[in-house]
Amino acid sequence: MTKRNIILPILLFVFIFGGCRGEKTTMPTPTPSPKAETASSPTPVPVPSLDPMGERIAEMTVEELAGQLLVAGIEGKSPGEDARQAIENLHVGGIILFRRNVASGDQLAKLTNALKALNTGAGNLPLFLCVDQEGGLVSRTPPEVAQLSSAYDFIQKGGDPAALGRVLGAECAAFGFNVDFAPVLDVWSNSKNTVIGKRAFGTGAEEAAQAGTECALGLMEAGIIPVGKHFPGHGDTETDSHLGLPVVKKGVEELEELELIPFRRAVEGGVPALMAAHILMTELDPILPASLSPAVVDGLLREELGFDGLVFTDDLTMGAITHSYGMGEATVKAVEAGCDMALVCHGLDNVKAAYHALLFAVEDGTLSRERLEESVRRILTVKEAYGVDDTPVEIPDIEALNDKIKKITG
Repeated sequence: MTKRNIILPILLFVFIFGGCRGEKTTMPTPTPSPKAETASSPTPVPVPSLDPMGERIAEMTVEELAGQLLVAGIEGKSPGEDARQAIENLHVGGIILFRRNVASGDQLAKLTNALKALNTGAGNLPLFLCVDQEGGLVSRTPPEVAQLSSAYDFIQKGGDPAALGRVLGAECAAFGFNVDFAPVLDVWSNSKNTVIGKRAFGTGAEEAAQAGTECALGLMEAGIIPVGKHFPGHGDTETDSHLGLPVVKKGVEELEELELIPFRRAVEGGVPALMAAHILMTELDPILPASLSPAVVDGLLREELGFDGLVFTDDLTMGAITHSYGMGEATVKAVEAGCDMALVCHGLDNVKAAYHALLFAVEDGTLSRERLEESVRRILTVKEAYGVDDTPVEIPDIEALNDKIKKITG
């Protein structure tokens, strides 16, 4: 091989492999055309929230959450300072009216409209406007409205409980209410019982269960939220819980044979709300009244009966509670037990005590924010399901309302 033939391959080798160890040549990155960029990066489509209610609740302050758990009673026949403070400062979830608040049909409609306007102005969630309208002894309608008989007498005369529910609902709706603390689901099994008596639909469990549930469904047909009461059964008592604490010495098996039958039927029928009674059920909880007892509310009602609806307490200003508990203490215990809304029917000071006790309980860890959110979710679920809003009602047609009442009373 000649010298020339040897050098040429060596030069070629150096050129190729020597170049690989030198500076890298950066290839220019191609710039995509606007058309290509549009095709590869489409405009994102907003994804709707899977839990808009949860997002709404998460945005609420602890103060707003605590207020939603309270139903306040007010004084007067027009909104006074107590109503203004309860709504604007305490953000209460509901207002309950009594006979002390009623003078006439026009006045009552104007009162509920004014309360709604206050609530709208405060920017709160829509207000539960509540009433105990059972007929008979417990009636809150204005004097010009025809009276209904008690539940027991109505059924004994062959009345249709569903029709009764629809008429009770019409009465509530006419004056701007959206929650009725009715029907009574207690069984009038103790003849010495004076606080329930003829407010019950019957002295037997099946009669009370069927009529009570049908009445609740009638209220629901009328667009009113029924609240069955008084869980787990106030019919076999002699003490009036407005004055003292009734005691029931029955275990779950005995309750299942009588008292629980109407409540179980109501739960199965889709009744959205129940009220817990101020009764000491010694076999379930020897210390705490049912309304403050986790064993009764969370255990018996929610777990055993499978109820996930709204649970109200009976009025926490009743003697059965106030003789042993402060207002704040009772309110916190009720929420710990599994109740969602505490009724504080008398006194702005009591409403404030309940409200501030809830805030302090969250602050010191007795209650979690999540526990308040749990109840507010139930409250909002019912409010949305029944279209609760703060739209005012027109002045009611009393004559038309009385015609409906006469049709079912003869």
